[in-house]
Amino acid sequence: MKLVIAITQDEDTANLVSNLTEEGFRVTKLASTGGFLKSGNTTLLIGVDDDKIEELVKVIEKVCKPREITTAVSPMPLVEEAYMPYPYNIKVGGATVFILDVDRYERI
Repeated sequence: MKLVIAITQDEDTANLVSNLTEEGFRVTKLASTGGFLKSGNTTLLIGVDDDKIEELVKVIEKVCKPREITTAVSPMPLVEEAYMPYPYNIKVGGATVFILDVDRYERI
């Protein structure tokens, strides 16, 4: 048995959870916040049998596609108290997936 921790963008979460439950996976959803953009993320906890890992990863890959967004970044101030933000393209989306071995699992 494995514990999969998948960190996804909030906008992908509803579709991902729907797809996972349709495929028979049980999902626990936790709200989280990303450190770089300080934007909303969702952390999913999924217990899965070893033989279903590849199927689970394929569902995540299908739903959580990387995309590029433009955001304003404020560099060091040019003049006291004045900042000149400039647009900056960054990649978001996709998912960060951790797959951990589970020594013991009980459903009570």
